Amino acid sequence: MDVMPLAHFEVDVPIRSTGQPGLRGVHVFTGPADSRSAAVRIAHEVYDAARAAQQAGGEIPRGRPDGWTARGYRPGWELDWTAATAGRWNNPYSWARVSDLEL
Repeated sequence: MDVMPLAHFEVDVPIRSTGQPGLRGVHVFTGPADSRSAAVRIAHEVYDAARAAQQAGGEIPRGRPDGWTARGYRPGWELDWTAATAGRWNNPYSWARVSDLEL
């Protein structure tokens, strides 16, 4: 039985600084998922785990078995999960580019 690998997604979450009004950006997560909604859900899970670990004085978890991780947590920044977008991730160093139309 052949198992198809999961697509790699990029989840872009708008962020804003709570300490410096007007300062904005995007926090990016990448990893495998079976849909856009699953990718956003998983990105939110790894972010929540990173935030909880940091607030408890521990280290940020280095990665889940499914390949998702948060590389850091920035206190003083709020993520707008309702405005998060997800699409197929294209490795900028790969010659094989994939279109979102293939999802």
